[in-house]
Amino acid sequence: MSTKFLKFSILLVFAITLASCKDKAAEANTSDAEAAAVSESTSQKYTVNVSESAIHWKGFKPTGTHTGTINLDNGIFKTDDGKLQSGTFLIDMKSITVTDLESGNGKESLEAHLMGTVEGKEGDFFNVTKFPTAAFEITGTESIAAGKTRLSGNLSMVGQKHNISFPVTITNENDMMTIESDSFTIDRTTWGINFKSKSVFDNIGEKFINDDMELKIIVKAKKA
Repeated sequence: MSTKFLKFSILLVFAITLASCKDKAAEANTSDAEAAAVSESTSQKYTVNVSESAIHWKGFKPTGTHTGTINLDNGIFKTDDGKLQSGTFLIDMKSITVTDLESGNGKESLEAHLMGTVEGKEGDFFNVTKFPTAAFEITGTESIAAGKTRLSGNLSMVGQKHNISFPVTITNENDMMTIESDSFTIDRTTWGINFKSKSVFDNIGEKFINDDMELKIIVKAKKA
């Protein structure tokens, strides 16, 4: 191998690595579950519009990525003096959809595998028969920059609950409130979702699935 080609190869690897790091979403802070936030009895109530709300997800493996969405089932938020104080929303885990594959080209089989509706593979990921919903309950908010809020809350799924915090943008227009997160990642193994995790299982080579799962949450709610 020539010196010139070797230098080019090193630069190419460095460039790819740098691009990957740049595109990678920040990891959410994760800790033990905390007490849910409580609002005053006079707080303004907002009801989640589930048809305009969704969680966008992205999963990673050595050969590429998969993307998709999950719908919300219902949710309520409360504000004091226009500031988000408390709230919770339920996530319909039976609504997991894969968006990067076409119907008949692996889309349905991947969705079934993720939901755990394939016999013998119920516990690989989300096992929606046993755990049909996940939930997020707010435990606190903190202003971190102009127009940015750090939202903290307990994420409950597959029977486990842990607190996560991540940046969101909260906007109010007329009677509508929108909570939109930055893209962030969580480590799925924290909730015991260990299928093909390289950090849990040895000797799986390049057939692993990354522990990090990227999420982006968009919730729209209407003043009650």
